Amino acid sequence: MSFISLTLFAQIQNPVKWTYSVENNGKEEATLVIKASIDKGWHLYSQFIGEGGPVPTSFRFDKNNNYTLVGKVNEIPKAKPIFDEIFGMQVAWFESSATFKQKIKVSSNKDFKINGALEFMVCDDKQCLPPEEVEFSFDIKGVVMTSDVSATETK
Repeated sequence: MSFISLTLFAQIQNPVKWTYSVENNGKEEATLVIKASIDKGWHLYSQFIGEGGPVPTSFRFDKNNNYTLVGKVNEIPKAKPIFDEIFGMQVAWFESSATFKQKIKVSSNKDFKINGALEFMVCDDKQCLPPEEVEFSFDIKGVVMTSDVSATETK
């Protein structure tokens, strides 16, 4: 029985490693940065894939009252357009690495977390792995509230 378990374990592939960080853009803005490091020979699909193709990369940010999303998730660099033989259609994918950025507006003066998940699919020139969902969490610093009232000197 242990031989079968070992064989199945050896066949598990994980060609994408995800890292997460936060860029502080100013007093009330930040950017959530999600980076994919992709193993050689594999490709990760863009968010922008037509019907009938592979599962596009997608993001879900759990809502809470401490922040709001600003715009949509940006892809850096731009995904490489290519005709995918496996799906028989034009797609866009990333090789080696991809960075996804989501701007947010912070509305809390207390530190908080943003939780969510991403879904993605990867393929190489012979196979595609089933779509996978990965949960993430960002630690966000609350906005430092300052007074806009300036003191005036009286004589």
